[in-house]
Amino acid sequence: MTGAESREETSGGATAAACPPAIITDGLTRRFGLVTAVDHLNLSVAPGSISGLVGPNGAGKSTTLKMLTTLLPPSEGSARVAGFDVARRPREVRRRIGYVPQLLSADGGLTGYENLMVFAMLYDVPRKERKDRIWQALRMMGLEEAGAALVKTYSGGMIRRLEIAQAVLHRPAILFMDEPTVGLDPVARRAVWEHVRELRARFGATILLTTHYMEEADDLCDVVAIMHQGKVVAAGSPASLKAQAGEGATLDDAFVHFTGNLMETGGAYRDAARTRRTARRLG
Repeated sequence: MTGAESREETSGGATAAACPPAIITDGLTRRFGLVTAVDHLNLSVAPGSISGLVGPNGAGKSTTLKMLTTLLPPSEGSARVAGFDVARRPREVRRRIGYVPQLLSADGGLTGYENLMVFAMLYDVPRKERKDRIWQALRMMGLEEAGAALVKTYSGGMIRRLEIAQAVLHRPAILFMDEPTVGLDPVARRAVWEHVRELRARFGATILLTTHYMEEADDLCDVVAIMHQGKVVAAGSPASLKAQAGEGATLDDAFVHFTGNLMETGGAYRDAARTRRTARRLG
């Protein structure tokens, strides 16, 4: 996906014209030695939307999120998040975003409440508001009764919901979620989906998530960008992508249509090892 045409398609046309994008990239590129993980990515995400980057492990999804959250510097190109350049104004970007990484971010030796208190202090949530905000976050994620229990006693779905609560405690304008349901059973995955929708409805947050579960993207996202070998090769609503793939097509069919490849989620050895570690700690 390149140029002005791709930006209009990703951001949803009329919405993009009405207000500035929450996220916009211009030729965003990341290289690791001779390997180009993200290749001149042009992307625009409308404020208040739930958007997804879909594709197999190794497509460049997580690397894209790491650049947008200031964890990795771009090798080339630029990106603006919440109106700020990720390379030039990283501190301003971090103040306005939440990030749910694929790897563990909750401390099993602390209670759910204590984990949230640590994040409240890190994000400079005003002292007089911390207690109320923590219990509000626990209630919103369905964890109020488990707030006093050690996180090491939580199920995988509960851990993921706690990590989402951590990421939204300071009420960010934009929430990034990297494979938010990897390793979860179908019931826990759908519970996470419902909480993601509630975040958007309650706070008006812009949400950008990565996934290789096509049914997740189809059910949850307003706009989907299909990534393949570091590039966005197609973007639009799930319905429009499926329509372009043919009558009765699924989003998996759309992936094959736009990339010419079967949806292979295994990735390289390192990707497979990381996914299995995540699945073990959530399972």
